[in-house]
Amino acid sequence: MAKPLQNAITDVPGIKVGHAQHEAAITGCTVVLAEKGAVGGVDQRGGAPGTRETDLLRPMHLVEKAHAVLLTGGSAFGLDAASGVMAYLEEHKIGFNVGVTHVPIVPAAVIFDLLIGDPTIRPDAAMGRAACEAATNGPVAQGNAGAGMGACVGSLFGPSFQMKGGLGTASIDLGGGLIVGALMVVNAFGDVVDPATQKIIAGLRKPPQGKEIADTLAAMKSMLGKAATTFGGRSTVIGVVATNAALTKEQANKVAQMAHDGLARAIRPAHTMSDGDTLFALSTGGKPASVNLIGAYAAEAVAQAIVNGVRAAKSLGGRPGLAGE
Repeated sequence: MAKPLQNAITDVPGIKVGHAQHEAAITGCTVVLAEKGAVGGVDQRGGAPGTRETDLLRPMHLVEKAHAVLLTGGSAFGLDAASGVMAYLEEHKIGFNVGVTHVPIVPAAVIFDLLIGDPTIRPDAAMGRAACEAATNGPVAQGNAGAGMGACVGSLFGPSFQMKGGLGTASIDLGGGLIVGALMVVNAFGDVVDPATQKIIAGLRKPPQGKEIADTLAAMKSMLGKAATTFGGRSTVIGVVATNAALTKEQANKVAQMAHDGLARAIRPAHTMSDGDTLFALSTGGKPASVNLIGAYAAEAVAQAIVNGVRAAKSLGGRPGLAGE
């Protein structure tokens, strides 16, 4: 009997998700596990990325499969959490068999969350391991969870006028047992737009009181916007799309590329020099499908996951969230 769908990336067979966080420090990490290996791809479009093991996912490189993707807070410091994921997988004999051991392939991407909570506490190896130990193929906690703990949106005028971002997920049933899912960490320079209504639902707040949502695009044209410090390199939307369709490595990279269309539909502006926008794609199965179909619906899943993550985020660290206190 098929497992009921839960509108999460874990609807994709072979995918597990685990979170670990330090709630007082307002940071955390999330691991997407593909323990049997998944053909991987990546597409990085923001101007300020923080990443690990992305080159090996591109075509013309030896390694075909990844065993996990780590999404983490802590800026570049947070990449340390990947070593905990590596250790966990090695202990379970998951990875590229080199004879003397198994070498797990664990690409990773970070968000900048050091301006909320305690900047001296960042995701580390212990937190990465804890996320693996918590991983299941069940429902995925959203909002202020894992790598979404310190996520914020609307950064044009600095931390005082941000709103709370978060982590969101979604899945789409394409029929015949074919699934596409996405998991996104929403920490954008720009605003979050609901594609269904084209209305801004979270983002920059109007100074000086910050009681209303502004429009980042409009504000960028104003005298204040042109003069504002844009907090370069201090935002980022990162995520994973997954499917049980059979994809080659080149096709997985194409799906990651097409999935960015969903990011651009739900974030305005997207892919700025202040963002490190990075999307990974994983193929866990062997179901035949058109890469055009998978890529198109990967973009839809990404947009839905972004909206879901922001709607689930509670107020934290002085940033109001759509889910309230």
